[in-house]
Amino acid sequence: MTQELRAAAIRHDGSCDVDALLAEVTEAERRRGRRVRGLLMAPAASGGDCLVEMVLVDVDKRDGYLVSQPLGRDSKACRADPQGFARASMVLRSAAAEEPDLVVCNRFGKLEAEGGGFSAELLEILSRDIPLLTVVSHHLVDDWQRFTGGEAALLPPTRAAVDAWLARTLA
Repeated sequence: MTQELRAAAIRHDGSCDVDALLAEVTEAERRRGRRVRGLLMAPAASGGDCLVEMVLVDVDKRDGYLVSQPLGRDSKACRADPQGFARASMVLRSAAAEEPDLVVCNRFGKLEAEGGGFSAELLEILSRDIPLLTVVSHHLVDDWQRFTGGEAALLPPTRAAVDAWLARTLA
């Protein structure tokens, strides 16, 4: 019998601002006195524009990490900046070593699904049985399930669902 991982992904289906939901939950847990570490997506300077810079913020130190690169308006290539992700990854590596009450990660995305991005750091966090909360696009749910061996929760994008998972996991 396998034990379920203490990990969950909020399914991003476009029905709500999952970045705001993850930030709201993170702050609520910190106010409860829990040690929460990890990365959140900074609010975009303007809504919906694919050319807006993507910045990740360390939830503890509030340092920002630019993880996108300007490729020009007509570019169809991925804007993710591998060097930016490498710099931001130190936040997750530190979290794994620190073993806080909860680690949040802005996304399990295409990079992680392909074995890059923060995949090594997320696996380290999971291997240490540290509770992990992230977001996954509905397009990458199967990849998330493969990554976690089908042992992580998949949550609807609601505060009630996330709070219920946290209550069970952090009890």
